[in-house]
Amino acid sequence: MNKVFLILVLIVCFACSGEENTYVEISENKKLDFPQPDFFPQPVYNLEENPPTEKGFELGKKLFYDGRLSSTGVISCGFCHVQEFSFTHHTHEVSHGVDGALGTRNAQPLMNLAYFEEFSWDGAAQHLDSFSIIPITTDTEMNETVSNVINKLKSDQVYSELFAEAFNNGEVNTQNMFRALSQFMVMMVSADTKYDKVLEGNSVFSEEESAGQSLFEAKCASCHKGILFTDQSYRNNGLSIDPRYNDIGRERVTGLEEDKYKFKVPTLRNIAVSLPYMHDGRFQSLKEVLDHYDSGVEPTQNLDPSLQQENNLGISLTETEKNQLISFLNTLTDDNFLLDRRFSEF
Repeated sequence: MNKVFLILVLIVCFACSGEENTYVEISENKKLDFPQPDFFPQPVYNLEENPPTEKGFELGKKLFYDGRLSSTGVISCGFCHVQEFSFTHHTHEVSHGVDGALGTRNAQPLMNLAYFEEFSWDGAAQHLDSFSIIPITTDTEMNETVSNVINKLKSDQVYSELFAEAFNNGEVNTQNMFRALSQFMVMMVSADTKYDKVLEGNSVFSEEESAGQSLFEAKCASCHKGILFTDQSYRNNGLSIDPRYNDIGRERVTGLEEDKYKFKVPTLRNIAVSLPYMHDGRFQSLKEVLDHYDSGVEPTQNLDPSLQQENNLGISLTETEKNQLISFLNTLTDDNFLLDRRFSEF
């Protein structure tokens, strides 16, 4: 009986110690349920290694919208990735960075990132946790060093508290910063479009949308494959070479001549609101994109075989077919995702 009493006393003493506070903070940092759609593949991102939590998500969101991650203190991740346009830099052909500097590529949408193996137009980032390094350190984007960012965060008491709440070691360091950003971005799952509702049997396509779907499956789905609407490959889709950039694409990462002018096949989810299009933002409408595939494909080096027909280049489309395709592509817009307050700045 005395032994039991002693154990109870020790438990009470431990509960009154400083260690108890650490335990309470960790236990109150609840793990978030990753919104895995039934019809999606399993995530590529390791959610067990860096599980999204309430505090980690909150920290990641604050970092995402904080201009102090840039050298001027103005340009945040959210500056080029605006939620209502599927986290793209709407109407801007290429990203705009510090002091009005212009980048060379169009800001890609941010969604369903848990399912992607590589990131950026050329696949320079091979893990979501390292993806943010590119815009932070690129001189025409945020033009900052990671070490300077960490020093800024360490000098901010609010951030010190947020890091302490979000991670067991409580440290304001590079790994925790990028993991927090990943926890915010990995929760950006978009899977509530009209297309998804039709797939689940909760809606039906109009006659024109249905015709567009059939055309899409016959002429577009070899590259924009599956539920993510991309096969995640790198391809040359026959764009003329813009002399302003002379962007060599995937070759910049691999160094292989066979990858010259190849860019990652983008997802088409929320495509109607994520204009402009292509890696350099040269097209302002879906009609222009379809016109390119119909009559604008150039025989540039490493042109994708799917665009090399026996008697012509590209994908033959009538004006009626283009309208039908656009009607179908409009069913890939997820309004609930675009307006989800969890991801908004304010």
